[in-house]
Amino acid sequence: MGAPYFPDSREAEKRVVAFLDSIKDDADAIYLLGDVLDYWYEYRYVVPRGFVRFFGKLAELSDSGIKITWLIGNHDIWIFDYLPKELGIRVVDGSITELIHGKKVYMTHGDGIGNLPASFRFIRGIFRNRVCQKLFSAIHPRWTVPFAYGWSRHSRKTGEERGVPDARVLDGLREFVKEYHANNPEVDFYMFGHVHVLSRENVAAGCEMIVLGEWIRTFSYAVLDENGLKLLKWGVN
Repeated sequence: MGAPYFPDSREAEKRVVAFLDSIKDDADAIYLLGDVLDYWYEYRYVVPRGFVRFFGKLAELSDSGIKITWLIGNHDIWIFDYLPKELGIRVVDGSITELIHGKKVYMTHGDGIGNLPASFRFIRGIFRNRVCQKLFSAIHPRWTVPFAYGWSRHSRKTGEERGVPDARVLDGLREFVKEYHANNPEVDFYMFGHVHVLSRENVAAGCEMIVLGEWIRTFSYAVLDENGLKLLKWGVN
């Protein structure tokens, strides 16, 4: 949400809120696998404007007892303590493994996996560096926010010109699953975001790799319950 390619950002947010509202009576836990927001930076005493309906719905679901976990991505990387304290959600930078309805599920955004270009690794390191974050926060938002959205717009345009999804990223995820599963054969599902493709495939014996797609055009998500795992599309099923 908040990305410049949406013709109506408010409608995009309302779509997400409608989806969350539709599952509030059935969900035990919700996992958001990163890049939920195109840009977000929390200052110590102020937070960015926007996404009020979305945050309000998350607060409502959290208050009702639904456990919400947000695994940050490379666009919503600068979530610190505001969302956990205000909304009661768990924020994770990295990966988690959860037991859900008897299935062990490994989850992460996926931007740090695979043979990443040196330029991407360098920028990723800067974005996660605490000193750089402090320096960035010292600049007035009137400069940082337009810069961040401009950077994102350029990054996505460059990605589209390369061809998305990048097959090398998918190959990197597959190789990671093979190597990780060799030492962790108890994992049943590996779930990733990051790549804008909906995919489900057997990569190693006894497990499946799931890439969850995106909410730009596909509106895809996964449901894991006592009947197994399903990949669905909001507004289509």
